[in-house]
Amino acid sequence: MSEKLYTVGKIVNTHGIRGELKIVPETHFPDERFAKASKLVFVHPEQGTQLPVTVEAAREQKNMFIIKFQGFTNINEVEKYKGWLLKVEEQYLSELPEDEYYYHEIIGCTVVTEEGEELGTISEVLSPGANDVWVVTRPAGKPLLLPYIDDVVLNVDVNAKKVTVRLMEGLLDL
Repeated sequence: MSEKLYTVGKIVNTHGIRGELKIVPETHFPDERFAKASKLVFVHPEQGTQLPVTVEAAREQKNMFIIKFQGFTNINEVEKYKGWLLKVEEQYLSELPEDEYYYHEIIGCTVVTEEGEELGTISEVLSPGANDVWVVTRPAGKPLLLPYIDDVVLNVDVNAKKVTVRLMEGLLDL
């Protein structure tokens, strides 16, 4: 498979005895990603072993998704996939509206202030509620939590992997 793959979830457990899996979503578009007939790929986190799969049915349950994949009918067939990642091929990614980004576009970006001071690198995207929070790993000190709001994030250049921010009072406790 030469396509680039992007993580959309993690298989955390089996569900029931009919081959369903519990997935923790790592995508802003779980309804689209886990829709019936979606083509995804199971990927072993260490070995990189890949298995293309197709969603047969999915439902949301307590911030997780219970997904049945075509071809799996009982718990014994899916047990071994616990801990594997669920990925999507690049060709299935949709064009996003302006000012919206995929996790993989943001993670790894260098964060600089509008004055040009380098703060660190975005290591994680959290979705706690009203707006996303970008976790910036810094060379020293604790991580910086940046709310993804217009007042803070001034410019995102995914091609240059650079995010320009305005630090509001209290964001950076040195």
